[in-house]
Order: sequence, then C-alpha cells, then structure tokens
Amino acid sequence: MFSRKRVLGVAAVTAGAALVLAGCAGGGGDAPDGEPTFNPDDEVTLDLAFWGNDVRAELYNEVIAAFNEEYPNITVNTSFLAFPEFWEKRQTEAAGGNLPDVMQFDYSYLRQYAQNELLLDLDPYLGGIIETDPLPQNILEIGVVNDTTYGIATSTNAWGMFTNPVLLEQAGVEEFAGGDWDEYGDWVAEVTEAAGGAFWGGTDYTGRIQNFELQLRAEGSYLFSEDGEPGFDEERLTEYWESAAPLRDSGAFIPQQRLEETLPLSAFDTAQTASELTWDNFGSGYLGNLGEGYTELGLIAPPVTEEGAKDLYLKPSMLHTISANTDHPEAAATLVNFLVNSPQSGEIFGTNRGLPASETALEAAELDPMSQQVADYEASIADRLGDAPPVPIVGYGTLEEKFRQLGTELGFGTITVEDAVSQFFAEMDVVLN
Repeated sequence: MFSRKRVLGVAAVTAGAALVLAGCAGGGGDAPDGEPTFNPDDEVTLDLAFWGNDVRAELYNEVIAAFNEEYPNITVNTSFLAFPEFWEKRQTEAAGGNLPDVMQFDYSYLRQYAQNELLLDLDPYLGGIIETDPLPQNILEIGVVNDTTYGIATSTNAWGMFTNPVLLEQAGVEEFAGGDWDEYGDWVAEVTEAAGGAFWGGTDYTGRIQNFELQLRAEGSYLFSEDGEPGFDEERLTEYWESAAPLRDSGAFIPQQRLEETLPLSAFDTAQTASELTWDNFGSGYLGNLGEGYTELGLIAPPVTEEGAKDLYLKPSMLHTISANTDHPEAAATLVNFLVNSPQSGEIFGTNRGLPASETALEAAELDPMSQQVADYEASIADRLGDAPPVPIVGYGTLEEKFRQLGTELGFGTITVEDAVSQFFAEMDVVLN
C-alpha cells in the first residue's frame, strides 16, 4: 500500500541535483490572450509521456485517435512506463533539457519541476486554448506553484473512510455515525470487542500523516506552508501520537505484526479490519482484493476535530503539464485541453485516471457503482471542503515515509512517542534545510 510513496520519497531527494542543472532552460513562447497562434495547417509532432499499463495505453491511443479527428495535423507520439521507471526517465531527460512536450504528472513532483523552470507557465492559455469553464476554481488552483499555473488536474480524490459492511454485520455493530476522533476510537474498540478476535475495528490512524493534517486544518493550521514552514511544533505532534496510545495498548487496533504479514495488501484489503482511512479512489482496488461476496463498501466522511471545519480538500489523482522546452506550446496546450476537458476523454477514460475533474468530461463518463459512490461522496462533503494546501514541498514524500515508519515502530512498541517526535523533527530539519 505504501510502496508507491517509498519510491516518491527516494526519488524526490535524488532527483533534486539533476533538476537544478536542467533549470532555466527557457520556454517555447506565449500565446497572447490564451488564443492559439499556430497555423492549424502546419504539421506538428508532440511527444506525450504517461505512467500506467497496457490498459491505460490503449485508452490513450483511443483518445489520441479522437483528438486527431479534430486536429489531423498534430501527430502525437506516446510512451509509457511503470510509475518508478517513469520518474527515473523524466529525471534523466530533465538533466538533458529534453522532457516530453506533454506529461502526465504526479502532484508530489510539481513544485520541484516548477521551481527549476522545467515546466511551461500555463496561465497565458487559460480561458482560451485551455477551457476553464468546466473546471471549478478550486480545481484550477491545485496546479498553482508560487502564483503560476503549471499543471491541470485530470481527476480528483479526497480523504475518506471506507467501512466493511460484511464485517460490521458479523460483529452486530452499526456503521460509524460520525463524530470526533475520540468517538471514532470508541467505535473501533467496540467493533474489535464484538468481533471476538476474528477481526479488528481499524488500523492505528496516527501512522498516517494525512490524519494529522486533517486535525491541523480543523484547528486553522497546516502541515507545511508555501515557504516550507511547518504548521505544528513538537508538543502538537506529541499530543497526536499519544492520543491513540490507549487504543494501541488495549489491542483495539490490529496488531502491527499482522499488518506486516499482510503486506503488500492492507488489513482492509484482506477483511481483517472493518474500517480504513485513506483516499477515496482506493475503493475499486479494495473491492477487487476482497473478492467474492463483496459488492459494495461503506464510504463516509472521516472524523472531524471541530464541527464546521474546512479540513477536507480535493487533490489531483494526476495532472497534465507541458515542458518549458516545447517547440509547440500552443499545440501542446491544445492537447492538454483535449485530454482534460473533452467529452471524448471522459467517455474513453472513464475513471481510469480517477474521477474526472472537468464537468464536461465527467458528464460523458460512464461511472461504475464504486465510481458513482465516490462521486456522491465528494458531493456530500462539499461543506467540509476547504482550499487545497500548497503544492507539496520538495521532499514531502521523504517526510511522509518517515512518518509512516515511526508509526510502525510505535505500533511495535519499539520506540517511545518522545523519541519518535525527536526523530521526525530531525528528519524534517534535514529535508527542509
């Protein structure tokens, strides 16, 4: 479950030096007032890179074929790799100043590439070549770094809580009715007790930095500011990790050793826990892994520290960006608009890239029951949705992984909360400075 984040953490640090070398590479030009300036009769070739598998590659082929019906003179050469290899190749290309014209992009790398001037400023194309009416303002702001738009979100997800209706029925416990984190802890303990050792109410939620972020946002704070300043001190992190100590000590959470034995699947994937706090786009994967006997899951809002808090937010499942070195910025922006906003992209991709961020694409997408549940969930939390935090700081993946590792050690009881806090702040000092 965390392997992708491990890759992000390592790559974010190792890529830094190479990216600095590739900075200040220069761009391919601007389009006045966002209107195309290229001659549609000119023959143009663009390179498009994405991560995924053969299934996603075939979907891209279908979308490009639809694109070429409207823009027959723009040839699009596609290439794809698995997620780790995709970023290794981008790192090499960045060092040589030859990134692809258009790239599928991960949120965790956006600030790093943007600050090293490797990505094209998209603001001149917004409202013109790149349609903005189908994209809500909070979606457009997702791709902004230092007041400049560098990426357009293809799809969104939000933090939520999945529950297992089969296990809850076996335990004879009702769905979590909502409430604060203490009430959630009581519910987890109730499920664990009622299960009699067959399964547990949940996993230690304090091992996820996202749950810490939710609490901070509810208090009017944040994880990290635009300038990389933490919005918490050692006392607040201590309070957070200590808050779950009674549940860890009582055995209300699934034992850490069981979690390690379950990897790479999670305890929720394997029907060992009745709840899981995570991103809402994990639902289809959970259903697939749970297998026969599972046709639906519960998906509800996570606990809230303060009623009325704007602690939740939408983040991009992925974005599209354009290389600062492209020779055809207007044609590249035309392709990005089609990949994000066109009805054809929604109809063909469906939810392969996540729930479409564009209203035009979403209307054209055929949603399976799980995807419709995610769409309904994101609509249901509208009152809790606040502004997205700044694009993740360079090195965020490293800190997220360190947070998870320390949570694991707390689960094993091999480290004290005091030592965990000390280690995290030491790591944070290295990454931020």
